[in-house]
Amino acid sequence: MFRTSDMVLIAVMVSAAAFTYKTKQVAEDQLTLVRKLEQQIRLEEDSIVLLKADWSLLTQPSRLQKLTETYEADLKLQPTDARQFARVDEIPIRPLEITDIIGQAFDLPDDGMDETTTGAVRQ
Repeated sequence: MFRTSDMVLIAVMVSAAAFTYKTKQVAEDQLTLVRKLEQQIRLEEDSIVLLKADWSLLTQPSRLQKLTETYEADLKLQPTDARQFARVDEIPIRPLEITDIIGQAFDLPDDGMDETTTGAVRQ
Protein backbone atom coordinates (compact mmCIF):
# COMPACT_ATOMS: atom_id res chain seq x y z
CA MET A 1 0.00 0.00 0.00
CA PHE A 2 0.95 3.58 0.50
CA ARG A 3 3.74 4.44 2.79
CA THR A 4 3.92 7.57 4.90
CA SER A 5 6.57 9.03 2.63
CA ASP A 6 4.28 8.52 -0.38
CA MET A 7 1.49 10.41 1.37
CA VAL A 8 3.86 13.25 2.27
CA LEU A 9 5.12 13.48 -1.31
CA ILE A 10 1.55 13.52 -2.67
CA ALA A 11 0.67 16.30 -0.21
CA VAL A 12 3.76 18.28 -1.26
CA MET A 13 2.87 17.84 -4.96
CA VAL A 14 -0.74 18.97 -4.37
CA SER A 15 0.51 21.97 -2.35
CA ALA A 16 3.01 22.87 -5.08
CA ALA A 17 0.28 22.63 -7.74
CA ALA A 18 -2.04 24.85 -5.66
CA PHE A 19 0.75 27.39 -5.10
CA THR A 20 1.60 27.40 -8.82
CA TYR A 21 -2.07 27.90 -9.74
CA LYS A 22 -2.45 30.76 -7.23
CA THR A 23 0.74 32.42 -8.47
CA LYS A 24 -0.46 32.12 -12.07
CA GLN A 25 -3.81 33.73 -11.18
CA VAL A 26 -2.10 36.63 -9.38
CA ALA A 27 0.23 37.16 -12.34
CA GLU A 28 -2.70 37.16 -14.79
CA ASP A 29 -4.58 39.67 -12.61
CA GLN A 30 -1.53 41.91 -12.52
CA LEU A 31 -1.11 41.61 -16.29
CA THR A 32 -4.76 42.62 -16.77
CA LEU A 33 -4.18 45.63 -14.52
CA VAL A 34 -1.05 46.60 -16.46
CA ARG A 35 -2.93 46.40 -19.76
CA LYS A 36 -5.72 48.62 -18.39
CA LEU A 37 -3.15 51.15 -17.19
CA GLU A 38 -1.38 51.11 -20.55
CA GLN A 39 -4.72 51.75 -22.25
CA GLN A 40 -5.43 54.68 -19.91
CA ILE A 41 -1.95 56.07 -20.57
CA ARG A 42 -2.52 55.89 -24.33
CA LEU A 43 -5.87 57.65 -23.90
CA GLU A 44 -4.26 60.41 -21.80
CA GLU A 45 -1.43 60.82 -24.31
CA ASP A 46 -3.97 61.16 -27.12
CA SER A 47 -5.86 63.74 -25.05
CA ILE A 48 -2.64 65.68 -24.45
CA VAL A 49 -1.86 65.72 -28.17
CA LEU A 50 -5.38 66.95 -28.92
CA LEU A 51 -5.20 69.65 -26.24
CA LYS A 52 -1.82 70.84 -27.54
CA ALA A 53 -3.30 71.12 -31.02
CA ASP A 54 -6.26 73.09 -29.65
CA TRP A 55 -3.92 75.37 -27.70
CA SER A 56 -1.81 75.93 -30.78
CA LEU A 57 -4.92 76.88 -32.73
CA LEU A 58 -6.23 79.20 -30.01
CA THR A 59 -2.93 81.05 -29.58
CA GLN A 60 -2.20 81.74 -33.23
CA PRO A 61 -1.08 85.37 -33.54
CA SER A 62 -3.39 86.03 -36.50
CA ARG A 63 -6.42 84.82 -34.52
CA LEU A 64 -5.44 86.87 -31.49
CA GLN A 65 -4.93 89.95 -33.67
CA LYS A 66 -8.44 89.56 -35.13
CA LEU A 67 -9.92 89.18 -31.65
CA THR A 68 -8.02 92.23 -30.45
CA GLU A 69 -9.33 94.30 -33.33
CA THR A 70 -12.88 93.02 -32.81
CA TYR A 71 -12.99 93.80 -29.09
CA GLU A 72 -10.70 96.84 -29.09
CA ALA A 73 -13.38 99.17 -27.72
CA ASP A 74 -14.31 96.81 -24.88
CA LEU A 75 -10.80 95.77 -23.88
CA LYS A 76 -9.00 99.11 -24.42
CA LEU A 77 -5.71 97.32 -25.00
CA GLN A 78 -2.54 99.25 -25.78
CA PRO A 79 0.89 98.11 -26.91
CA THR A 80 3.29 97.44 -24.07
CA ASP A 81 5.84 100.17 -23.44
CA ALA A 82 9.40 99.13 -22.64
CA ARG A 83 9.37 101.43 -19.59
CA GLN A 84 6.66 99.28 -18.00
CA PHE A 85 9.13 96.50 -17.21
CA ALA A 86 11.53 96.58 -14.27
CA ARG A 87 14.05 94.24 -12.75
CA VAL A 88 13.47 92.84 -9.28
CA ASP A 89 16.30 94.92 -7.79
CA GLU A 90 14.63 98.11 -9.09
CA ILE A 91 11.44 97.53 -7.09
CA PRO A 92 11.58 99.37 -3.74
CA ILE A 93 11.11 97.34 -0.59
CA ARG A 94 8.17 98.40 1.58
CA PRO A 95 9.39 99.44 5.04
CA LEU A 96 7.84 97.62 7.98
CA GLU A 97 6.58 99.55 10.97
CA ILE A 98 7.46 97.99 14.30
CA THR A 99 4.00 98.80 15.66
CA ASP A 100 2.44 96.81 12.83
CA ILE A 101 4.59 93.81 13.65
CA ILE A 102 3.97 94.02 17.42
CA GLY A 103 0.25 94.64 17.02
CA GLN A 104 -0.12 91.63 14.77
CA ALA A 105 1.96 89.41 17.04
CA PHE A 106 0.07 90.17 20.25
CA ASP A 107 -3.30 91.40 18.97
CA LEU A 108 -3.30 94.24 21.51
CA PRO A 109 -6.17 96.73 21.74
CA ASP A 110 -5.69 100.22 20.32
CA ASP A 111 -4.50 101.69 23.64
CA GLY A 112 -1.69 99.12 23.83
CA MET A 113 -2.78 97.79 27.23
CA ASP A 114 -3.17 94.09 27.78
CA GLU A 115 -6.26 93.30 29.87
CA THR A 116 -4.88 90.03 31.21
CA THR A 117 -4.39 90.08 34.99
CA THR A 118 -2.18 87.76 36.95
CA GLY A 119 -1.74 87.09 40.66
CA ALA A 120 1.30 89.39 40.86
CA VAL A 121 -0.62 92.47 39.69
CA ARG A 122 -2.54 94.45 42.32
CA GLN A 123 -5.70 96.19 41.34
